[in-house]
Amino acid sequence: MVVPATTSRDSVLELMQHKENIERNINEQGQILRANKIGMDDPLVDGSGFPRNDIDVYQVRQARHRIICLQNDLKALMKQIESGLHRVHAESADQQRENLASTKLQAMDIEDGTSSSGAIPSPRLATLRPIAKVNVVSEGSPAQEAGIALRDEIVEFGTINSNNFKDLSQIAMVVRSCENKTVLVKVRREGRLLELVLTPKSWTGRGLLGCNIVPLDSIER
Repeated sequence: MVVPATTSRDSVLELMQHKENIERNINEQGQILRANKIGMDDPLVDGSGFPRNDIDVYQVRQARHRIICLQNDLKALMKQIESGLHRVHAESADQQRENLASTKLQAMDIEDGTSSSGAIPSPRLATLRPIAKVNVVSEGSPAQEAGIALRDEIVEFGTINSNNFKDLSQIAMVVRSCENKTVLVKVRREGRLLELVLTPKSWTGRGLLGCNIVPLDSIER
């Protein structure tokens, strides 16, 4: 199996979709074995060396061969996904450095386009719109440590913003690939844009963030 090298977040998402397809196919072939009440290593002949008459020998052979091929494909694909996630993290880190270099304002009034110091913000930031919102923040969580608050609207999460956002799985991918690494998060809170530095990590609660991020159902993007 030849799969194009991953060079972007979208490519990794495509690889992950392909992974799900392979796993589904493996399960389908496994159902054939289960229907014949036989595993991958059980003999196909009886004690006298003749093909067993209690199973469909041809069907079982085909299913076993297919499972082996799919498992090899899955193993190779997982390596490509891992490599792609490293690339995505590197791109995210580079983008965060650019963002930090372009603006050091901690709060920005996004309604009239000026900062609290009177400076004019970057046009790119001024045009970005929220992509999700926070409806739960757990006590003592990495999200709370970063300053994320209930009802914050996510404007930018790493390199994910309204220009490239498709669904919440992109944010989940950034979180997984940036475990124990800093992620720049921009949120809109009461008409102001805040820059927060989040570090996804294991803690006493569930997940790596300790907050729940949901789609913007009532806010037009």
